[in-house]
Amino acid sequence: MAAGAGGLDRQIRWVHILETPSLEKLINGNEMILTTGIGFNLDAATSVSFMEKLIAQNASCLCIEIGAYFQAVPEELLALADRCHFPLILFPDTVRYVDITQDLHSLIINRHYRTLRELESISREFHRLTLTAHGTLSVLKLLHKSTQTQLIYRPLSGQPVCYPPLSADRQEALVQFTDRCFKEQDDSKPDAAPYLHDWNDKPAIIKSIGVLNQTWAYLALICDGEPLEYDYLLLDSASLSIAQEMLRTRYMEERKLFSENMWVDELLNNRLEDEKQIKALIGPQLNRVTELHFRVCLIEIENLYDASLNLQENEWEAIRYHLSLILRSTFEKHGFRPFITLKNNRLAAIAVDLKATVKAKARLQQALESLHGIQADEKLKELKLLIGVGKAYSQLKHTYNSHQEAVQALALHTSQHKPVLFYEELGIFQLLLKLHDGSTLQQFIRNYLGAVLDYDLAKGSDLLTTLKVYLDNDGSKQIAAQKLFIVRQSLYYRLEKIKELLGEDFMSPENRISIQVALRAYQLLYPGKLSELPILDSIPVDETLDV
Repeated sequence: MAAGAGGLDRQIRWVHILETPSLEKLINGNEMILTTGIGFNLDAATSVSFMEKLIAQNASCLCIEIGAYFQAVPEELLALADRCHFPLILFPDTVRYVDITQDLHSLIINRHYRTLRELESISREFHRLTLTAHGTLSVLKLLHKSTQTQLIYRPLSGQPVCYPPLSADRQEALVQFTDRCFKEQDDSKPDAAPYLHDWNDKPAIIKSIGVLNQTWAYLALICDGEPLEYDYLLLDSASLSIAQEMLRTRYMEERKLFSENMWVDELLNNRLEDEKQIKALIGPQLNRVTELHFRVCLIEIENLYDASLNLQENEWEAIRYHLSLILRSTFEKHGFRPFITLKNNRLAAIAVDLKATVKAKARLQQALESLHGIQADEKLKELKLLIGVGKAYSQLKHTYNSHQEAVQALALHTSQHKPVLFYEELGIFQLLLKLHDGSTLQQFIRNYLGAVLDYDLAKGSDLLTTLKVYLDNDGSKQIAAQKLFIVRQSLYYRLEKIKELLGEDFMSPENRISIQVALRAYQLLYPGKLSELPILDSIPVDETLDV
C-alpha cells in the first residue's frame, strides 16, 4: 500500500485490467484497476489525470506494476490518493495479473453465491412469518437483524411502526421526514425501485408497498453507511412479503364488509327510508357520514363473462373482489368513504365525500377514470368498465334517487362515449329517459326525422349523421365538412337534400330544437346506429363530389 489507506473499506465488485487513459466507457464503478502503463506514458501529469478519472468513475483502487513502463511514483499521485482516500497499491516485481483476477473473481463469485443463498433463506422466512400472528412486525424484526438498520414502516392508514423503537421525539422527527419523502414520491408505484434520501447525514432507502397497482404503505431503512445491494434486495423481499399479507388481510376484510354492509343494498333498492333506521344500521361510529354529501357510482364490468377472457367461475369472484379493493383504495386516496356492494358483473358504491369541498366532482371523476388504467394484473387490464354516477345528495334516504340516476347514466354509455358519465351531464336525455315508454319517442322521431330516415333507407345514404353533425356544430358548414371528411360542395348538396326532405324552415329556432331533441331520442333508442362519422360508400349515387 503506497497511499490512500483511508479508503481500504471501499467495496470491490470486480477486477479490471486497464491499459488506456480513455476509460470513461470501460468501467461501471467499484472495480479494482490493474495496470502496467503499457498503453500510455504515466508521467506525473498523465498519471494524476488517470487517477482523477478513476475516482470520478467510482473505481475502488488502483494497482500499478513497477517496471519498464512505470518506474517511479510521482509525489503528486501519492498526494491525490491520500487526499481522496483512494487506495494506491504498487507491485515492485512482475506479477501475473491472471492469478490476481482469477483468485479475486472466484472470491467475489463465491461470496455472491453465498449472499444469494442467504437472501433466499431470509426471503422464505419473511414469507413464513407473514402467515403467523403479528406477521408484519416479525418481518420488520428479521429485516433489522439482517441489515442492522433503523426501520420505519408507514401504512397510509394506520400508525407508523419504528423498529427498534425510538424515543417519542426521535420517532416524530423520523415520521415527519418520511412523510415528506412520501409526498415527493406520491406517484411511486409498488413495483418501483427503492429510492434514496438523506436523513441527518444518513442514507435512507424508501420502498413503496402495495399490490394491484395501489400503494398502501412505505418501508424505510436508515443506514449508518452506504447501503449495499444486499440491503436493497432484502428490502424488496420484505416489502413483497408485507404486501402479500396486506392483500390477504384486505381481501378478508372486503368479504367481511360485504356481509356486514347488507344495508347498502337495502338503501340502493329503496327498502330503507327512515333516517333513524339507516343510522342504526350503519352504527354509531359512522353516523357522521349521514351528514355529508354522497353520490352513487355504478361500475359495470362489460366483458366479465366473455369467453375471450378465459375465466373460470371461481376467477370471476376473485376479479370482482380485486376490483373492489382497488376501488376502495382509490376512493380513500381522493377523500371519499365508499360503501360497496356487488351483484353479478356490477359494483355499486355509495361514495361519501369526507372533504366536503366544491371540487368533489372533479376528485370523484379523477378517481373513477383511474380505474380505466388498471395495469396491476393481466386479467384486470383486459376488463372493459362502464361507469355511471348519480347526482349528489346530503341524506342517505335519497340513495335510491342517486342510484336510479346512475343506472340511467350507465344505460347511455353506448351513445355518449365517455369513460365516466355523470347524470347531470345527460342534458335533454334526462327528460327523454322519462318518456322512454316504447311509443312516445318513436312517434316524436317519425314526426321530425321520418323523411330523412326513409330517404337513407331507400338510397343507402347517411343524411341523418350529416344532419346531426351540422346541428351539433351550430350550423357551421366548414366544421361540419371537416368532421364528416367531405368537401364543402358535398355538404352543400346534402344540406339541400335535407332541406327538401324536412322543409325550408328546418333551421328555424323552434324546428331546430325539435329536430335536435328527435336526434337525441334516436340516439337513446338506437345507440349503435347513429355514428359520428358517415360511411363514405353510403353517399347517394346522384351526388357529385368536387375534389
